[in-house]
Amino acid sequence: MEKRFRYDCSGKWFKGNMHMHTTRSDGGLTLQQAASFYADAGYDFVCITDHMVPFIASEHDDKWPLLMLDGIEIHGEDVQGVLFHAVCIGDAGRVTVDMSFMEALEKARAQECFVIWAHPHWSSNLVTDGLCHGFHGIEVCNYMSQIGQGKGIGAFHWDLILERHNPDFLAVAVDDAHFFPDIPAEPGAWIMVNAPELSREAIMAAIRAGNFYSSTGPSFKSIAIERGNRLVVETSPIVHARLIGPRELAKWRNALGKEPMTDTHFRIPADWSYARLEIEDASGKTAWTNPLLRNRK
Repeated sequence: MEKRFRYDCSGKWFKGNMHMHTTRSDGGLTLQQAASFYADAGYDFVCITDHMVPFIASEHDDKWPLLMLDGIEIHGEDVQGVLFHAVCIGDAGRVTVDMSFMEALEKARAQECFVIWAHPHWSSNLVTDGLCHGFHGIEVCNYMSQIGQGKGIGAFHWDLILERHNPDFLAVAVDDAHFFPDIPAEPGAWIMVNAPELSREAIMAAIRAGNFYSSTGPSFKSIAIERGNRLVVETSPIVHARLIGPRELAKWRNALGKEPMTDTHFRIPADWSYARLEIEDASGKTAWTNPLLRNRK
């Protein structure tokens, strides 16, 4: 298991939002205003994902207050008539606004974008729908969809894919910020990437490797494995820690009636097809690791 363990926490933790919109599509803030909003909130990087309008940082002469990643959100019906939204991280400069979803997805893949299945609950997608499109990961939490419509959690879709189809499937928590007047503009969900430096190359390499976790509040300070299969983590104060596996399988530690925990450990069973860790603080906010072990293939 140690050879297959996903996490390397020897670098630094960098905070980022992977899904947001500006006045280039249907957002309420300009690029500079949106970047400044997240810089002021203590973020290290953001990905601009306007609808069907690629953002390529190198094409702008602006001086940004934080690292800007290239990206786009594509949407539309697939060949089966199912509505999809997908966030594509990376250079998607060949995508144009007049393309169908399938055309845009093909272009993004050809440019080696990291493609995320966006808000599957909000989009009324079935797990079997998403399997058709070779996504690299899923939004485990889309903050705007959750607070606005109560349909922003993708953990059910994620677990079924991990259990039955792809034990390497990654997950991200995002804001999907539009800066609408009737929805509070507040950072609510993010990823924390562990990388040797804050550069586009280092951050993207860590994202592709899954060397990050997602959160709406709690923090992982370290995620490690020792003595073969013993998972050891250090965290911000939490009251629940859940090691989640296939079907009904799980292990649970809690601090109910006690002082919050800041470290915990579990043995990862050898016969689990996947394992991920979920922690929760006293206010009910959650953080999720990616699947802890890389696939054997």
